[in-house]
Amino acid sequence: MSRFFATGSDSESEESSSADEITPKATGTPFKQALLLSDDEEDTKRVVRSAKDKRFEELTNIIKTIRNAMKIRDMAKCLEEFEQLCRAFLKSKNIVDKEGIPPFYIRLLADLEDYLNQLWEDKEGKKKMNKNNAKALSTLRQKIRKYNRDYENEIASYKENPQESADEEEEREAGDSGSSSDSDDEGKDEGLSAKSFLKKKPEPSSEASKFLKSAKGSGDESSTSDEDEDVEDWSSDTVDSSSESSDDGEEKSTSLAVVFLKKTQEAEKADKKLGKKRKPKKKERLEEEMEEEAGEEAEGGWEKVKGGAPLVKEKPKMFAKGTEINVPVVVKKLNEILQARGKKGTDRAAQIELLHALAAISNENNLGQGVLVKIKFNIIASLYDYNPNLAAFMKPDMWKKCLDCIEELQTILFEHNNIFIGENIAEDSESLANTDQPFRVRGCILTLVERMDEEFTKIMQNTDPHSQEYVDNLKDEGRVCAIIDRLLNYLENKGSTEEICRIYLRRIMHTYYKFDYKAHRRSLGLQVESKSEHDQEESEGEDSAVIMDRLCKFIYAKDRTDRIRTCAILCHIYHHALHSRWYQARDLMLMSHLQDNIQHADPPVQILYNRTMVQLGICAFRQGMIKDAHNALLDIQSSGRAKELLGQGLLMRNMQERNAEQEKIEKRRQVPFHMHINLELLECVYLVSAMLLEIPYMAAHEFDARRRMISKQFHHQLRVGERQPLLGPPESMREHVVAASKAMKMGDWRTCHSFIINEKMNMKVWDLFPETQRVQEMLVRKIQEESLRTYLFTYSSVYDSISMETLSEMFQLEIPTVHSIISKMIINEELMASLDQPTQTVVMHRTEPTSLQNMALQLAEKLGSLVENNERVFDLKQGVYGGYFNRDQKGGYQQKQSYQRDQKSGYQQNKGGYQRGGYRNQNQRRAAHPV
Repeated sequence: MSRFFATGSDSESEESSSADEITPKATGTPFKQALLLSDDEEDTKRVVRSAKDKRFEELTNIIKTIRNAMKIRDMAKCLEEFEQLCRAFLKSKNIVDKEGIPPFYIRLLADLEDYLNQLWEDKEGKKKMNKNNAKALSTLRQKIRKYNRDYENEIASYKENPQESADEEEEREAGDSGSSSDSDDEGKDEGLSAKSFLKKKPEPSSEASKFLKSAKGSGDESSTSDEDEDVEDWSSDTVDSSSESSDDGEEKSTSLAVVFLKKTQEAEKADKKLGKKRKPKKKERLEEEMEEEAGEEAEGGWEKVKGGAPLVKEKPKMFAKGTEINVPVVVKKLNEILQARGKKGTDRAAQIELLHALAAISNENNLGQGVLVKIKFNIIASLYDYNPNLAAFMKPDMWKKCLDCIEELQTILFEHNNIFIGENIAEDSESLANTDQPFRVRGCILTLVERMDEEFTKIMQNTDPHSQEYVDNLKDEGRVCAIIDRLLNYLENKGSTEEICRIYLRRIMHTYYKFDYKAHRRSLGLQVESKSEHDQEESEGEDSAVIMDRLCKFIYAKDRTDRIRTCAILCHIYHHALHSRWYQARDLMLMSHLQDNIQHADPPVQILYNRTMVQLGICAFRQGMIKDAHNALLDIQSSGRAKELLGQGLLMRNMQERNAEQEKIEKRRQVPFHMHINLELLECVYLVSAMLLEIPYMAAHEFDARRRMISKQFHHQLRVGERQPLLGPPESMREHVVAASKAMKMGDWRTCHSFIINEKMNMKVWDLFPETQRVQEMLVRKIQEESLRTYLFTYSSVYDSISMETLSEMFQLEIPTVHSIISKMIINEELMASLDQPTQTVVMHRTEPTSLQNMALQLAEKLGSLVENNERVFDLKQGVYGGYFNRDQKGGYQQKQSYQRDQKSGYQQNKGGYQRGGYRNQNQRRAAHPV
């Protein structure tokens, strides 16, 4: 047997070699077979491995399984194997404490955590996962994050230099796999012999036998080459064949097969060892290649290119040496650069750099502002084209460049009044040279600014609203608004009416949703202490209401497109409602008649309309107009899709109804987070309004079978509260409103007040209003008044008379207010009572039926309807009114006359009288179809 492929110790290798020598000398079959069996047993069973090797091999096998599962995204398998890996690592604790944490284990932990984070951020991929994989992903992510806390330092050092960590691990693996015995020297010798084994060519068998003899005679294993060992196996085989008799043919073939199979397996093991030994040299080879490439580039030789189709166009060189640089040459070079725009394989970043370089050359040679403006237009357009995907947003560096370029372009246009720009200027009629005539450049700066505004919206839509990055991006809105203001001033002098309306709308869209705190404080007569000059300038500037009024009225008068005017009206109403100007907002909404045809508008305008209606309802609530607030919020809240209708997110339950393309379109319509309306505040305002309307109505029509529901959502919340098996103290906003409703039903306004206005509700809802104190006072007043009405409806049958002074003390209302409420109830016939002015008491008329009488009336109504339905069913079965008599005027009964069936399958009387369905005039007679 070959010493190179031996897996045992030195003594084992000597025994195997001696066995190879003894085998051909054997004459007896049993003896030879026993030797072969013992040799095979030595190879398979007598392998001495340390506990460290066993444990680490177990860990590497599990890691390999985990990596295979990662490749196919089998999260359930990953989770199962990771738990098994943790258990195996715990078993290896003694060895790890002695040897240290193996690098391959740290590398897996780091790679697995990065892989899971990447999967977690891929929202599209998560949606496509099945339920088991998605659940396993969430569980495994939590476990790995918790598990990696114990190895933070090791993972950090690995991530700092992952290449060195990988090389160290490979060297260590190679060292471990190379050592087939306890001695390290033998492993090194075997590694060297493996290298020589691959490098040397096979030699003739005659020379091989010489090498074989010398190897046996010397006994020095370190000097023996792999080639000698290989030939030794084959030579021993030939000796076997020469010494055996013809009777042992079968045994001979068996021996050959055994030797051949062992040789194949051992050769594969040697190849694996060799591959592991060669891995550390890969880094050195790469460094040599890099040095060679650097030398070639320095000499101007070959250039390394990326793989793929050679579609990348060669970068156009700027100008040859000695070329006279003038306007036509620069324009020609500009057109050359622009010809590659939009073509496949064009490097967009390189294009932008070339255009910047061309602008610098134009400045250096003083070619005039006309050429510079034309180049700036193309630079901004190239920045917008950098992202070909419509849904993608600009990267931060490109966004900063875009803002800088637009500001530079505006500065040039403001400083040079002799530059005229417009989309209607043809390229042939452009005037770019330094002449006495004014510059004429083709381009529209309004379109560029509108696109910039859309890009800003996309950046805000695609940024995490709870991160610092969102706040940093939001700071750019000041620059965006400044650019819009500068363009507004420019177009007021040089733009058309249509362009002015478009830029006015852009300015309105950045103003309408912002609450003007400084104007609010000025209206309250409070002095605003401003520390900086900028704050002083802002406080002395125009109020947002004045700006909105001026811009919107210009659009109302001059705009010819319905969309811009509609958006301006809605923004104006929203701004009025936001600043509690209820009557102006309401009148503008009613005069515009937008509610009649808003369903024909495009989705962004419909979202703006929904936002405006919601803000209008909240404004009415702040002003104490409870019924108006409820009516304004009813459509949005009753749909159950307030989040989607306001453009503040997509509902998961409707994901099956839309495909991926529709989802992308709807995501582009979403409103940025800083413009959102608080949905909890909205729902609370709606439920409190419904409570103040519904509870008195329910008390007034408690026994009315035909009573209607004012708010279905409020009734749903009441039913949910009633189904609770155990009623504890309220926690959520809805539970607070339900508990307050139950208290109001009993006329207990103090308990109702404590549930609606408390620290938790203040923090969630009421503190979000600008005038918190005023809103809370209004709420207390409304709760007292509606509780009084509910109390009178509920307990009027108990009282003969009640003093208004008593009611005033019970509900802490002034006597005139109590008098006013009771008078309205009497006038509207809600309360059957009268007022006794001298004694200031309310005298009940006792016309309301008692609860027993109410139940008897309900029973009578239901029995009557039951009899009527029964007779109709009987009529359908019999076909005629058999046994049904009419009562005549004399008090007697008279049977109906004969009936005949008409052509329309109906029954009618010949001589008038009753027809099916009740009394009808003969001129209006028609056939009644069977139900």
